Formats: sequence, C-alpha cells, structure tokens
Amino acid sequence: MTSTASGLAVLEERARRQLQFLNYPPADWVPQTLGPDGKTVLDVLVIGAGMCGQTAAFALLREGVRKLRVIDRESEGREGPWGTFARMPTLRSPKHLTGPDLGVAALTFRAWYQAQHGEEGWEKLYKIDRLDWLAYLLWVREAIALPVENGTELLGLEPAGELLRARLRKDGVVETIHTRKAVLALGRDGSGMPRWPRFPGFNPEDPVARARVFHSADDIDFAALRGKRIAVLGAGASAFDNAGTALEAGAGELIMCVRRPQLPQINRPKWASFPGFMQGFVGLPDALRWRFFTAMMEVQVPPPHESVLRCDRFSNFRLRLGTPWLDVRGDADGVTVVMPQGEERFDAVIVATGFDVDLMGRAEIAPFSPHALVWRDRVEPAQAANFPEEARFPYLGEGFEMQECAPGALPALSHLHVFNWGATISHGALAGDIPGLGTGATRLARGIARGLFVMDADKHYAAMMAFDEHELKTTRHYVPGAP
Repeated sequence: MTSTASGLAVLEERARRQLQFLNYPPADWVPQTLGPDGKTVLDVLVIGAGMCGQTAAFALLREGVRKLRVIDRESEGREGPWGTFARMPTLRSPKHLTGPDLGVAALTFRAWYQAQHGEEGWEKLYKIDRLDWLAYLLWVREAIALPVENGTELLGLEPAGELLRARLRKDGVVETIHTRKAVLALGRDGSGMPRWPRFPGFNPEDPVARARVFHSADDIDFAALRGKRIAVLGAGASAFDNAGTALEAGAGELIMCVRRPQLPQINRPKWASFPGFMQGFVGLPDALRWRFFTAMMEVQVPPPHESVLRCDRFSNFRLRLGTPWLDVRGDADGVTVVMPQGEERFDAVIVATGFDVDLMGRAEIAPFSPHALVWRDRVEPAQAANFPEEARFPYLGEGFEMQECAPGALPALSHLHVFNWGATISHGALAGDIPGLGTGATRLARGIARGLFVMDADKHYAAMMAFDEHELKTTRHYVPGAP
C-alpha cells in the first residue's frame, strides 16, 4: 500500500469516527407513507449527484431524513462539470474553502490533501487542481457512505395529490416512483440550457453545423483541433479556459473575439463571499435582493487572471476586442464568421456564452411550470424588461421551495426544492459557488426537515400521546399507570 493510500485510509477512518461522535446519521424520524401503488414513498428524491446534490443529500442525512434516493444520469466521475466541460486547470476559489464537508474537519479538502502531500505540500499549494477537486468529492461520497445511482435519468415529475410522481430511466428500463419532496440539483445547465446567440445562418439543431460549431459546454475533442484555425466567442472564464485547452492541444491559430472594447476588470460577486451576506441575503426585502443581484450581474465578471495568462503565453493567440459576431455559417469544410470587418473562415469555432436560466422551460417539470412564481412576478415590469433573464429565475421560499402564483392552485409545487444556480436571486450564490455551499445545503435540509414534520404533525402528535417511557420505573417512586 502506498503512503498516499495509507494516509487516505487513516483519514477516512478518522472522518467516520467524527461522524459517529456527531451521531451521523440520526435515526429515521419521518413516519412511513404508502403511495397509491402500495409501496413506501421516498421522503426526498435528489436529482443530480454533483457537488450540490451530494452535499444536499449529506445534509439531509444529518437531519435524520433517511428515506431518500440520489440519482444522476452520468456515470461516476462525470457528475457535474469537473470531469466534463470545466476546463480550467485550477479552481477559481481560494484553497482554504470549505463546503462539502459540512463542518466535519476530517472531510475538508485540506485534510484530504494533507493526508497525501503533508503539511508542507499544503503550504506550497497555490489553488486546488480541478481534477483533485473531483477526486476529493468522490472520496467524500465514499467516506459518508452516500449511495448514488449513476446512469439514472429523470424523465419527468408531476403532482400526484400531496405527493410527487417521478419517472426514472436506467439501462432502458423506466420506473415510476413516488416521493414527498424532490431536490432539483441539476447544476448550472440544469437551471435552463446552454445559451446560443441568435445568428441568421446558424441553427443549433443542424448536425452539419454542430460538427464544427461548438458550445463551451460540449464534449469537444480538442486533439482533433491540432493545427487548425479556431475562433472563440466570449470574454468570460469559459472562453479563456476553452481557448487555453485548444492552444495546449496544438491549435494552429486561435482568435478570441469580444464585443466589448475592453475586458471587464472587477469581479463584483466575489465581494459577496462572506458569512454575513450568505446568511443574511435571504432575509432582505424583494426589492433589495433584486437590486443587489442585478447590480452584480450588470457588469460582466472578468476572467480569472490565471486563465488569461494561460492563453497569453502562446504566440498564436489573438485577442480581438470590439469584434462582435454578426453571423455564423457552418458547413462540412469549416465555419464562416461574419464580423463588422468582414467575413473570415475557421476550421471550427467555440461559442462561450454560458447558460441561459429558464428553469420553467425544463421539460422534466413541465406540469408545474404554469403555476410557479418567478422573479418577473415580484418586480416592476420595467425592471423585468431591463433584466429579462434574471426575471425568469424562480422565486423561492426560505427552504429553496418553489412558490405558487395563485396560492392553493397546486400545493404540490412547494415540494419542489431548487438547489442549483436558479436559486441565486432568492438566496444568493449558495447552490453552485463553493464558498456558499455549506450554508445553502444546511438551510435546504433544515427547510425540508421542517416541511416533512409539518406534513406529519398529526402523526407526530399521536406518537407523542402514545409515548409511554416511564422515567422513574427503576426507582421506588414509580407509580404504575400514572402519567
């Protein structure tokens, strides 16, 4: 056994001991409910087993919510962006961040890293390697004994009286189950869909064009771009990360086009990564939450300086400011991009324009969408018009639960809890950005636990009245039959 493996084994045992000291997981206190099929109903179905889904499930188990399933359509290691479309060498956050550990010291990244590299290795570490973060998340999952059903896809959710009915598919087999609550931990793309600019000559559904016109979230074969002339549209982190990956794979020439005359300079959301904001934001009035968030988003977040330097070290990298794309036309031989300066041909292009938030457009929750409150319903029409995407964010309650436009029309809607980027205007960046993850997962789990208790209040009252543990039975003061 290597020293690394030995160190991790010791750490894993220490983590499990610490969890025992914390009484993890507590006894299952939620009464059993039978569904219309006569089977036990889940307390919670967690949809998505990436960083957010995994941490949400861990937090639920710590609250004694035990009848849950955690599903993810991807195979192990491909949950979330870290092993797929995240292409930065290191995380953007500082190395001392916490979150997936939920306050258990032996489950922190620092403990995991030092178990393999020692304290000296930790001191030398600048920022966390992206693939190290992925390996760490998978290790935490094993240490907390979290069962994840990989290769299991959600086909749809619909109301079933006071329950939710979910259709799942694994290995071609469709299963219908019932759950009392569901957590939508579908990641950044699960809040809506990849954002495509509208170009007259481009259809994202055209397979010929899509063979050479990529979105930054696509599974791109960068080795095939070796020696090719590539263009990237965008100025954010994903634009530079995709450009850097293509350059390192041997791209012949890479042109990055940015419509702005200069790169953005200040990362305003970074200011909000302190406990007071993460805890207090949800308590602000709607108008002030909207004001804070739109002020953060009206100025684009700059790319990390590491990502810019990664590209700048290549002599075949070109940055063209003030160069929007007017049209894109892909064919079997390449891509024509129309710019104000004229047309140019490229072998392939990468559109790095992020994700559009439109949770209500997700087919999986279509039966709920017409009844769901969104931020457009909570602000003035002029404000919604100025920030149309932000206006589509779901308006969530204190436990990340969705809210009804017309109270009483669809009570089951409140059993859907959104724990992805779509929660940001309601709660701040607690369900996507690592610094707020622990705060968000804890708030979510406590909100769900509270909701489950309220739903079963009559059963709990009956159980309390039937409680007959006689404290004084072993003493001379015991009186049989007395309350």
